Order: sequence, then structure tokens, then C-alpha cells
Amino acid sequence: MDKKLLYEGKAKRVFQADQEDAVIMEFKDDATAFNGQKRGQIADKGVINCALTARLYRYLEDRRIPTHLLEALDERRLLVRRLTMIPLEVVVRNRVAGSLSQRTGLEEGTELASCVVEFYFKNDALGDPLFNEDHIRALGLADDNTIAELKALALRVNRVLSPFLLERQLILVDFKLEFGRFQGRLLLGDEITPDTCRLWDASSLEKLDKDRFRRDLGDVEGAYQEVWKRVQK
Repeated sequence: MDKKLLYEGKAKRVFQADQEDAVIMEFKDDATAFNGQKRGQIADKGVINCALTARLYRYLEDRRIPTHLLEALDERRLLVRRLTMIPLEVVVRNRVAGSLSQRTGLEEGTELASCVVEFYFKNDALGDPLFNEDHIRALGLADDNTIAELKALALRVNRVLSPFLLERQLILVDFKLEFGRFQGRLLLGDEITPDTCRLWDASSLEKLDKDRFRRDLGDVEGAYQEVWKRVQK
């Protein structure tokens, strides 16, 4: 590919598209955990994550949740709108898992009485720290209206995707979203995949996401393939 490389991250490369207001997002097989301390590869992860993101973003768009997706170019590349990204990760939690279990002492898998929405400052050097709304305002990362908009849109995604996935015998335990603005409008960007979601089998509670890589549970490739097998239906 002879396009100009704009950015390379842990899981994706971003290239300039022919049109000025669009970029090409290419999904890699590389896997990282613990802020890049653990590294590896998951066979065909890029292919699966590209397909999953396209499938789920089309589903969200059909339900009036705006995303940056324009079209799938091939099995690893999506054409997307070029966003001015907001430097926050928005995490929605339906059950206790991961760092929330460590911070609360609650057993992993505990159902929460209501969704928990968390904000993390996107800064690799600082380890993407957890921020509250006062931190966000003090550092000028987003104003009150944007914070409210981020929270409302993230909860809408949760309300749409949770039943969709449960119909496919997948529990949406928690997930991370990223947002940016295009011509002033807030859009969902980045991806929705087992890299960015905790997905458990609804019957066995088997983990079918990147926790299999983080925790050395084995058969990571099989878990990603199983998620795609269910979601594509």
C-alpha cells in the first residue's frame, strides 16, 4: 500500500485516504496487554476485528448511533471519517471484572445494580489513568456538554449492543469506546472487538476476549473466531 502512514498503534495502522476528510484504518494481528508490557500475535486477529467492527458499526448506524465508518475496503482495512479525537477512553461496565474487581474487592462477574461509566485519559506515558469529571474539566480535555454527550452516547451503545450480543449467547461484561468530532458532530470512532470488550459465553461464562491473552488462558484465536461466528449471524 502506497498511502501515507499517519499513525501506528498497538493494534492498527492509519493511512491517509484519497479524500482529505477520510483515513484508512488497517487492523494488525499484534496483541499487547498491561500498557504494552506483554506482547504477542493472535493469528488472523486483524481480519476478525476488521469484520467485527464493520458489522457492529453498521448495526449501530441502523439504530441511529453515529460512527466514523464509511465502508470496508478489504478483509483488514476500513475507510472511515477523519475525526478530531477526544483524548478520553469511555468505559461502560455491566458486571465487575478486571480493574473494577481490584478497586472494589467485589468478585469478578458480580452484576452491577446500574451501569458504571468511567473515563480514562489517553496517555500511554501515564498508563491511561482513571479520571473523574473534575480532572477532565481541569485539564481542558472536554467541557460539560461534551462530557454529558460522551456519557449519553456510550450508554446508548450499551443499550443497543447488550441485547444484540445476548441473543448470540454473549454477555457484554464491559467495553471501551473512543469518540471524535467530524464537522462538529460527535461520532463513535476506533473499534468494537474482543480487544476492547469483555465478552463471556452466556451459559458457561467462558471468557471470549483479550483476557485469554492477558491471563494466558490459551486458545485466544479460537475465542476470537467464536465471537465472529456468533456476531455475523
